[in-house]
Formats: sequence, structure tokens, C-alpha cells
Amino acid sequence: MMTDAQKWLLFAGVICAGWLLYLLAPVISPFLTAALFAYLGDPLVGRLERAKLGRTAAVILVFVAMFIFLLLLLLILIPLLYRQFIHLVDRLPVFISYVQSQWLPRLSAATGIDAAAFNLDILRQAVADNWQDVGNVLGNILQHVSRSSQAFFSWLAYLLLVPVVCFYLLRDWDRLLQDLRALIPRSYEPVVVKLAGECNRILAEFLRGQLVVMISLGLVYTIGLWICGLEFALLVGMFAGLVSFIPYLGGITGIAIAGVLAYLQFHDLWHLLYVALVFGAGQAIEGMVLSPLLVGDRIGLHPVAVIFAIMAGGTLFGFTGILLALPVAAVITVLLRFAHSRYIGSSYYAS
Repeated sequence: MMTDAQKWLLFAGVICAGWLLYLLAPVISPFLTAALFAYLGDPLVGRLERAKLGRTAAVILVFVAMFIFLLLLLLILIPLLYRQFIHLVDRLPVFISYVQSQWLPRLSAATGIDAAAFNLDILRQAVADNWQDVGNVLGNILQHVSRSSQAFFSWLAYLLLVPVVCFYLLRDWDRLLQDLRALIPRSYEPVVVKLAGECNRILAEFLRGQLVVMISLGLVYTIGLWICGLEFALLVGMFAGLVSFIPYLGGITGIAIAGVLAYLQFHDLWHLLYVALVFGAGQAIEGMVLSPLLVGDRIGLHPVAVIFAIMAGGTLFGFTGILLALPVAAVITVLLRFAHSRYIGSSYYAS
């Protein structure tokens, strides 16, 4: 058992570590990003090692595959999403005009409210006058960065550090874990290893499994909406897949956005049915195939806890906090379960 002095020393160490993390957040971000990629890639390296491939060769193969995937994402998917977003903003004045001419009179007749109270001309004119500014946002950011040498070199160092640190972490991942395990006091090693394994299970299920589920659902939604003829199939489909890490949120927001856009594009109810079928099929595939196969029956992190962890981490520590949000939430969840089990089994609870 730990003495009171040791407990206070541990508590002070945790407080100091948190304060140091807060101060070094801008510096730590690339290292945390690299550690995240290394954590995602380590299982693939392990499988290649079990297939009789050397550790360094396996790391090189996984590293190259991850680099190619991110490069394709930057060069192909993001420009396509950007063009669809600009096209959507360009079409907004047309959609607003349609709503004002077709739906406001019906709403006025049904509710008795004067249609002039819902005058959307100001909104339509503002979008028509200022939508070009959206296309210049990226250019303005790049121009600002180019004028600031400090910001430019910071981003350059970030881009160079992440792959280098990721490669070395992947190569030495198992040895680092062994070194950390060797530092644990022998009397606490079984409990700490058990808790660390539970944290790893939750993180693996959520980060690795859910990432594949999100990408798969994004593809399913995109292909289905594209077959329906929706102009913004890629934008809506990928957005719905991205937010699907919260159960049902991806399907609900996706069907709402796609339904509105489909009606404004086709002006009929049949395409609303098609959209509902697409998202219904996506939810069925997720529930019966993707989640049971890739994530498991129970992730261990409540959706509300996920949202709160990301928002709190981003508010307190910025991008670094977002990177740390889910790992910290997983650790807290495991520790709370452990504390609960110890409390239930204690003499204080039984008394």
C-alpha cells in the first residue's frame, strides 16, 4: 500500500505533468499526432512481423502505405470536397429563391402569418454578393502564412516532424512499451498492466475500428446518393460518415441534409424516399456488419462522453487537447470502472 506521503507525491506529479502539458501544448502537437499514427499502424506492423517479416521492413511497408493514403486524401478527396462545397454555396441563392417563391406562400396560408415576415431576399442577396469570399479563404490563409516566416517555419517543422517521429515510434513501439513496463513498481505491475490493457482495448475499438466504420459508411452514403443523382453526394456522404462515430448522429444529420438538398434539387418526394433508403441501408450495414465485425458490441465510451471530451479538450488545450481527448477519456473510464469494482468489493460498501 502507498503511504500518505507517496499519494501526495503522486498527486503533485500528476498536477505538474498537466501544467507542463498545458505550457508545451504547441510543441507537443506534432509528437502526439505522430504517436496517434504510430498507434494506428502498430497492429499492421505486428501482423507483418508474424508473417516472418522483419520489424524495420514491416514498418517501412506500413509507413509507405499510410503516406500514400494521406497523399491521395490531400490530392484527390479534399479538392473534390472543396469544389462541391463551393458549388453548394453557389447554388444557395437559387435554393433560397425557390423556398421563398414556393414554400413561404404555403406556410403563410397554413399558419396565417404574413409571408413578408419571412422575407429571404436579404439572405439571398448576401449569399450572392459574398459567396466568392469563401473561395478566397484558403488563399488568404496561405498568403498570411507566407508573410509570417515564424508561422511558415512552424508548419514546415510540423510537417517534417510528424513522419520522422511516426517512423521511429513505429519501429521502437514494442521496446518503448517494455521500457515503460519495467519502470512500474513490481507490486503494482499486475494491476497497472491490467488497466493499461483495458485502456488499449477501448482505444483500439474506438480509434482503429471506428475509423474504418466511418470511412466505410462515408463510401456507402456517397455511392448511394450518387446513384440517386444528388449533386452534393460526396460532400454529404463523407460528412455523414465523419460524424457517425456518435451512434445515429451520422444517419440523422445525413438524412436531414441530403433530404433538404434532394428536394431543392429535384422538387419531388420520390427522391426523399431514395435518400431514406440509402441511409436506412447504411444504418443496417453498420449495425449488422461493420460495427459487430470491426468495433465490437460495446465500445465503452458513451456518445455524450465522447462529445464532452472532444469539446473540453479543444477548449482547454486546443488541437493538442483534441488529440488527447479520447485517450484521456478512455483512461478515466477504465479507472472509474476499477474504482467502482473496488468500492463494491470493499468492507465499507458491505457495512
